[in-house]
Amino acid sequence: MPARSASRPALVALAVITLIWGYNWIVMKQALRFSGPFEFSALRYVLGSGVLFMVLLVRRVPLRPPPLGPTILIGLSQTLVFQALVQWALVGGGAGKTALLAYTMPFWVVLINWLAFSERPAPRVWLSLAIAAAGLLLVLAPWQGVGGLASSVAAIVGGIGWAVGVVATKRLFQRRRVNALSLTAWQMLVGSLGLVGVALAVPERAIEWSGWFCAALAYNAILSSGLAWLLWSWIVERLPAHIAGLSSLAVPVVGIGFAWLQLSERPSPTDAAGIVLILAALALATLRFRRG
Repeated sequence: MPARSASRPALVALAVITLIWGYNWIVMKQALRFSGPFEFSALRYVLGSGVLFMVLLVRRVPLRPPPLGPTILIGLSQTLVFQALVQWALVGGGAGKTALLAYTMPFWVVLINWLAFSERPAPRVWLSLAIAAAGLLLVLAPWQGVGGLASSVAAIVGGIGWAVGVVATKRLFQRRRVNALSLTAWQMLVGSLGLVGVALAVPERAIEWSGWFCAALAYNAILSSGLAWLLWSWIVERLPAHIAGLSSLAVPVVGIGFAWLQLSERPSPTDAAGIVLILAALALATLRFRRG
């Protein structure tokens, strides 16, 4: 009973993240009407970093950075690579499909732990990976041409970058006493500097400032980049690894639903079959952790 009670706040935080990140795929897709993908990414994370450092000051958390090596790795993989690639993927890909491909992250976590740390997956996980691969093949549909292949691959590689960040975050929490708020703020600052560099290096159209674009920035800075990433680090610190699978199961479902309702992105029969397989694989993968 005490363990279950202790996990309730983290499960509530997971529900909050699901709603914030699920709807944010719609917000990010719509924001591309007013800005290039890299400038929008840089703006949202610079502002999000500012919000987190303000919280650090208000709560009087020491501003000394966490261990620099892991923090830089997390910032570059989880913020720079993940955000830059998925935002670019949204230029040519649908919001729901991009969300689903990016949230294949738990499978890459399994593979990274196996290849880098010799944590051999159980047979059930191998089965889930095979089912997910079949689903990805249906979603990518290479037999239909390569028109949307680049955006799909970008979303998947972004998910791999996020997986590297998840593994590094979990390992850091296991080895060192690190404040979740401090780690989130500092890794986001590292990633934000990288995003600013990409935005300056890649030519994009001028930003069309409007009330809607400013609202999208506020949503991303305060909720999606600030509060949600803080909650994510807190969850990774406190709950078992299956949380990544559970979040990956819930967030793209919410994103696909919002994209269908708001953007009229109705999945094709092939997409729908691939989505069902990937979600089934995610559900099967989470079962591996429940016995623990």
